[in-house]
Amino acid sequence: MAEAESTYDMPIFDPVAWRLTDHEAELAGRARKLGADKFADRAETWDREAIFPTANYKDMHDAGLLAICIPQDHGGEGGGFRAYCLAAAEIGRYCGATALTWNMHVCSTLWTGTLADDLEMSDDVRAQHADGRARHYARIVKDGAVYSQPFSEGGAAAAGFKPFSTEARSTDGGYIVSGKKIFASLAGHADYYGVLCTHIKEGKKPSQRDTLYLAIPADAKGVKVVGDWDPLGMRGTVSRTLIFEDVFVDAAEELMPQGVYFKAASYWPHMFLTLSPSYMGMAQAAYDFTVKYLRGEVPGTPPVKRRMYPTKQIAVAEMRIKLETIKALWFQAISEARYNPSKDQLLRAYSTNHMVMETANEICRLAIRTCGGQSMLKSLPLERLYRDSRCGSLMLPWTAELCLDRIGREALYETGESDD
Repeated sequence: MAEAESTYDMPIFDPVAWRLTDHEAELAGRARKLGADKFADRAETWDREAIFPTANYKDMHDAGLLAICIPQDHGGEGGGFRAYCLAAAEIGRYCGATALTWNMHVCSTLWTGTLADDLEMSDDVRAQHADGRARHYARIVKDGAVYSQPFSEGGAAAAGFKPFSTEARSTDGGYIVSGKKIFASLAGHADYYGVLCTHIKEGKKPSQRDTLYLAIPADAKGVKVVGDWDPLGMRGTVSRTLIFEDVFVDAAEELMPQGVYFKAASYWPHMFLTLSPSYMGMAQAAYDFTVKYLRGEVPGTPPVKRRMYPTKQIAVAEMRIKLETIKALWFQAISEARYNPSKDQLLRAYSTNHMVMETANEICRLAIRTCGGQSMLKSLPLERLYRDSRCGSLMLPWTAELCLDRIGREALYETGESDD
């Protein structure tokens, strides 16, 4: 490592040991340095005041990271699924709220880019999609536009069991959208809301196949942000409620042509694994802090070593084993993410999401117990990491409970099988 880099934490995934491409290593390194230089010192403020990390987004735009998954021929960084996940884990290491909201933004480019390129489309539909995404990409690359992805509605739609209750009806030149999204990260701070809604067709029952993915301008008439935001963790995401009251959306604002999102959700299911990098980073951060604390190396605390006690050593060993376990499983899952994965690959993705979300909080719990009373102080990051990581298992569409349900059911039944 060059001397200029010696003050930075080591990469979560060493490029040589994990056989990263040069491009992946560079993007992850860029995210790591930005997190260490800028985001780490600000994270406590976003959390304490429950405010959105706007300054971090300006820095990410300047560093090219808002465009990490935009193809290079559109002015972006050209990162693929794994490259994004590795960079997002490094961001999550320093500010969980920034990493989690960045996911909502990046998915608007990842889904419409790498994933969509793998899907079957007619030549006309693909040309329509190419024109549409070029418009969205230009806004991000040139202007630093921020896209969000309000998903949850409080029902079964976000879990993939029913059509979205937010509805779009055709009108001259576009759609009229009405509905509500809850826990809408970046609410009031995004420039565009990437809204999943059901296209209602006269005389036809609402169907998941008719899902539309529309970019609704934040300043469009009829868009409202309501409710307070004072949660347990991930406070900087500012995930308030979005209301859409007869909002006109130009047809040119489709992020995907009609029917393409349904294909993506069906044939590229790893698209829903992109929440996990934030928690992978938090797990690493909790372990790193514990080691530094026990070695007397945490800035702002007395240089008192506590590493000589066997109970501390055993706890660190347990944390390391858990960390290495989820790193290996997670890296395998993000490496095999692809169109039309095998049954084993999909079960591994569910297992990975569950393990990362649950184990990240377990590592944080062990860190607090091992570091002792100081870890309760808000001047140190452990209590924030603990609260933020506890929320991971609640994240739709792959909550911990839903992952368990799908693993058990899909392991025991082949497609089309039943007990009737």
